[in-house]
Amino acid sequence: MNRERFEKQLSFILEADKEKNILRQTHLTGYSRRENDAEHAWHMAMMIYLLKEYSNKEIDVAKAMMMALIHDIVEIDAGDTYAYDTDGLQTQKEREQRAAERIFGMLPEDQCSELRALFEEFEACKSAEARFARAMDNFQPLLLNHSNGGMDWRAHKVTKAKVVDRQKTTALGYEKIWKYTACKLNNLDLTVKMSIPSQQIAFGHV
Repeated sequence: MNRERFEKQLSFILEADKEKNILRQTHLTGYSRRENDAEHAWHMAMMIYLLKEYSNKEIDVAKAMMMALIHDIVEIDAGDTYAYDTDGLQTQKEREQRAAERIFGMLPEDQCSELRALFEEFEACKSAEARFARAMDNFQPLLLNHSNGGMDWRAHKVTKAKVVDRQKTTALGYEKIWKYTACKLNNLDLTVKMSIPSQQIAFGHV
């Protein structure tokens, strides 16, 4: 065993545990509490495996699942950026690139290069795996939010048009599921008032 290599791997593994502290805007089904980044990544990875048959193109499932598992690790440093926060989105890439340098840099050189490349591939959204993983990154919180009557969207006064516009890009990854999503959104009415617990309102992904 290369002790130095092993120690670097363990340091990264423990650093990744901090994802559990990054809270997102999305609430769990039943609106009991906010989801964290680690839960989101796990849920995405499971969805990629279960729904792979709906990808527009054949994908390397393990690769797409790994993209899902690491795609938000940069938020340990950069924080979670609310999907409809125009100011935050302007600085998101810069913040996340700095975080990627530090966090992936904790790994042995070969694994640093491997995971950094996966992260950048996910961000570029050009490959079939990246497009499917990015589609799940949108679809997973939509499922949770829709199950809760759109309460997270309502909390930030997000319009139906903005939700639809954000979700349209998922067609790049899965046309069939986008048709299902479009139908769900067509029946969504965010103008109906619902009671939202004030203590639950906070910024994060949707």
